[in-house]
Amino acid sequence: QVQLVESGGGLVQAGGSLRLSCATSERIFRNYPMGWFRQAPGKEREFAAAINRSGSSTLYAESVKGRFTISRDNAKWTVNLQMDNLKPEDTAVYYCAAGASFSRLQVGAGDYWGQGTQVTVSS
Repeated sequence: QVQLVESGGGLVQAGGSLRLSCATSERIFRNYPMGWFRQAPGKEREFAAAINRSGSSTLYAESVKGRFTISRDNAKWTVNLQMDNLKPEDTAVYYCAAGASFSRLQVGAGDYWGQGTQVTVSS
């Protein structure tokens, strides 16, 4: 059973924007901090952003800080990642995850994972 479903990926030119969404169940949404990770071709998966259960605290990788914004939509049980000023090096498969704690998410220890959505940024 798929617990997390990502959407919103696609092809965009450098400098453009995309908004990713991760839909999940009420149980996961209310009980887990959530985050976004990405994996570029030939590279390991890396942390991008995380948000705590209440939405009051966020964390970003240095590579995306100031360009990406993570948020929670309590009405839709969805976590969003607004990506602005995209660069070719942002090209990757983006994964949504839910983890038992903020710190565990930051090191990639997610309890639930989505199947990923492709983001391609052309130069």
